[in-house]
Amino acid sequence: MLLNPRTRPRRAARRRKGALLAAAVSACLLSASAPATPLGVGDRLFPYLGNPGYDVASYDLDLTYPGSNDKPLKAVTTINAWTTTALDRLNLDFAHGTVKSVEVDGRPAGFARAGDDLVITPDRPLPQGSWLRIIVQHTSDPMPAKDRDGGWVRTKDGLAMANQADAAHLVFPCNDHPSDKAMFTFRITAPNDYTAVANGLSTGVDRVGPSTTWTYRTQHPMATELAQVSIGRSSVLRRTGPHGLPVRDVVPTADRKALEPWLAKTPDQIAWMEGKVGPYPFETYGVLMAQAATGFELETQTLSLFEKDLFTEPAYPKWYVESVMVHELSHQWFGNSVSPRTWSDLWLNEGHATWYEALYAEEKADRPMVDRIKAAYEASDHWRASGGPPAAPKPPNRGQKIGIFRPNVYDGAVLVLYALRQEIGRSAFERLERAWVQTHRDATATTADFERLAAAVAGRDLGGFFKGWLYGEKTPPMPGHPDWKSAPPAEKAGKSPAKGGRGSSAKEPGAASAREGAAPAAHGAVGQGPE
Repeated sequence: MLLNPRTRPRRAARRRKGALLAAAVSACLLSASAPATPLGVGDRLFPYLGNPGYDVASYDLDLTYPGSNDKPLKAVTTINAWTTTALDRLNLDFAHGTVKSVEVDGRPAGFARAGDDLVITPDRPLPQGSWLRIIVQHTSDPMPAKDRDGGWVRTKDGLAMANQADAAHLVFPCNDHPSDKAMFTFRITAPNDYTAVANGLSTGVDRVGPSTTWTYRTQHPMATELAQVSIGRSSVLRRTGPHGLPVRDVVPTADRKALEPWLAKTPDQIAWMEGKVGPYPFETYGVLMAQAATGFELETQTLSLFEKDLFTEPAYPKWYVESVMVHELSHQWFGNSVSPRTWSDLWLNEGHATWYEALYAEEKADRPMVDRIKAAYEASDHWRASGGPPAAPKPPNRGQKIGIFRPNVYDGAVLVLYALRQEIGRSAFERLERAWVQTHRDATATTADFERLAAAVAGRDLGGFFKGWLYGEKTPPMPGHPDWKSAPPAEKAGKSPAKGGRGSSAKEPGAASAREGAAPAAHGAVGQGPE
């Protein structure tokens, strides 16, 4: 499904993101004579992320890989969008590449840099409600940006992407906020001995002389932070998932046989998740195993990014690795199909993914969830003190894209879900989970949306419950477990999760405390602290 003008009515609800904007910010768009200024959609955690005034329908990324992962890629980014207000200029997020030219509706446009923004001045004003096309010719630099994490990941044999939370604009010009989901087309040209894979389904492979162009297209809208492009000396292994779902995995060619036993587990894991929350929401799925030390795994849409070493390091128990796989798979429903309207809604992504990770470990490996929940409860007041309550996390330090991925939005958020199940009953909770992913499929949603739906399913007001569990400085008493205690933050001083486990810059906590945000080491043999 290519986005075109007929998609406009479906996107009207998503324009509620305008509630994030201050009127003064929108007014700044109308003055072309003013100096170029960075803007944002007013996200409390990333105030300059995203841009007001337009609604992106689709991205077309054309990337040319030079055969070396330390040299810039040639790139052309084409953006189709609707204006939501009259514009004399508009901003894109783009902070790590050289812009060569910009066109708006086929005409050359002026451009200037302002902070992390590319400020574009068309040769004529853009009326409200008009369809526009922006074409930016630029480079995309795979070398790390100064004092910034994320964007391109340099692997042993090429590149992959890790754009969460605020790093897609280190790769390509975009409206880099999850409230503005769009369709994507990728065209990646690389030397013939490389394989390129991206989100969505392949629509063509064209070899011309020494180079091959690979084309992929999504069939569902996607947030910029979930974009994925893999370029390497890789093999694409194919299998069939539930209901004929095409599953394709991308692995280093030399390791395909050794990794196959892990990859073969994916169809059953998809079936398990479908049994919990309903049909898989996208056109394909698969695992991308990167030869890189990222310190995290990432739920890029339809093609989750993993470190290859997770599957080859013998210290990791089999049940643990499988639970991590399910964590990323769960995100395809929670975070990808249903995306956060703001980054303060992150707990809905990570709490749910960690919930199903833990539930899978309980059902498939006899790792009782209640043990993990109780241990998390004991640490919860410390997590709230250091990172904020689950639905009001503290802002990250600039440039540290993983700064919002703290224990409070992982196992701290799992506590909220467990308390909710205790409060409304297992049957109502399971109905809520299915209703949530069905009601907001391919859209964005907020914490308030979840609260309203939970109250509707439960048939009673839950305002007091959610106020304490989502926003309180202290962890409320756990329903059904009056004996559980959370240690005061002072007693945890100096004992916040240490940098260890599988790396010092974790994003996903994964199972059994090996990752940031997971419960203490009683849950597994892979150590405390973040991954």
